Amino acid sequence: MAFVNKYNDIDLVKRLQENEEEALTIIYKEYWEIMYLAAYNLVKDRSVCEDIVQEVFISLWQRREKLQIKVSLKSYLYTSTVYKVYDHFDKNKKMLKGELFDNFENKIETSNPETKLMHEELIHHLDSIIDTLPDKCKEVYKLSRENMLSNKEIAEQLNISQRTVEGHISKALKILKESLGVAVSIEFITLFLK
Repeated sequence: MAFVNKYNDIDLVKRLQENEEEALTIIYKEYWEIMYLAAYNLVKDRSVCEDIVQEVFISLWQRREKLQIKVSLKSYLYTSTVYKVYDHFDKNKKMLKGELFDNFENKIETSNPETKLMHEELIHHLDSIIDTLPDKCKEVYKLSRENMLSNKEIAEQLNISQRTVEGHISKALKILKESLGVAVSIEFITLFLK
């Protein structure tokens, strides 16, 4: 692939930050199809998917000066696209979030290999962030998200107050949001990681 040899993520992001529109064009030409497919695997509506991809690129351009890529540009754009899909569902209440999340893993499994790889990279990145949380925060977060315990059950099990549990979960979500380097809502992270 000529793209890999000619450009790298760091150079493209730097060029974006220097207001170079050509960098955005290069990124668009290289990644729009992957982003479209990621959206289409979840939405199944061509027009909506095109709008979502366009919104991601508009956001990328608007946020270019503050842009920080923690994993890879491809993963960043994939993640941003998935977040925009969930924003779309959030804005269109007719679509039930439960239905979307119930089928999320299946949709990833039946998607193309590149989407699966990006999803696995995202999960690996999330796991590595969770591993860096302070011990008590990590314990509370895992009890909540992996063991599906309520705040009350966690408080009783660890002999701490429910407010303390809520504080640890809020701290974990804040760290996850900041570490992902993508502007997403706390609500989405909460739903996505449950």
